[in-house]
Amino acid sequence: MRTPYGLQILDSCLTCELREKRLFCNLSPVAVKELEAIRSTASYPAGAVLYVEGQNPRGVFILCQGRAKLTASSAEGKTLILKIVEPGEVLGLSSTVSGKPYEATVELLEPTQVNFIRRDEFLNFLRKHGDAALRVAQQLSQNYHTAYQEIRTLGLSQSASEKLARLLLEWASSENSGRGHKVKVTLTHEEIAQMIGTSRETVTRAFADLKKRKFIDVRGATVTIRDRSALESLVGA
Repeated sequence: MRTPYGLQILDSCLTCELREKRLFCNLSPVAVKELEAIRSTASYPAGAVLYVEGQNPRGVFILCQGRAKLTASSAEGKTLILKIVEPGEVLGLSSTVSGKPYEATVELLEPTQVNFIRRDEFLNFLRKHGDAALRVAQQLSQNYHTAYQEIRTLGLSQSASEKLARLLLEWASSENSGRGHKVKVTLTHEEIAQMIGTSRETVTRAFADLKKRKFIDVRGATVTIRDRSALESLVGA
């Protein structure tokens, strides 16, 4: 059955195609069955907000379909995109476990199906299932290392072109199992600027710079990496 947002609802976690691919979803059949009993499923339109930065944690959100962006904002209104979230990822995990406020705002980029699990039920679930608790620890560790790499990128990169090159390489690796050369860019230059800590105008100049040096080619929303070795050298310089 399709929702008003054109989604084909995934009714069961046991038959979900992402189950074997995502860290937290890849649990034992017994754990997944109990997880299904405590989750609630909802679909949302693009632009919907699941929770906001500073809000007390209500529970975790598992993206079944669709993508979202995690953002943090300053008192002056400056926004930084922390991450683009893909299907299968768990949102609000750290805050739900620690009891501290959500550290980011989650806005959906496209129509999305989300599974929600209340905090008290999720914590009880972890107490009963050691394999799930281990997956949570692994996911939190992975999130830590990802955040560490992003801080290094923002703090140690010498130029906007280097930051953009690193981002394009990450997207290419994610979409094409490590050696891809085409990237579908669905973010605006403004959103990319919010990801790498610069301005929209600087991102536009960085794209022009990489095109001029024949490192990439741009056709609409598709970026073709023409010289991957050159991009990798730029990132490692």
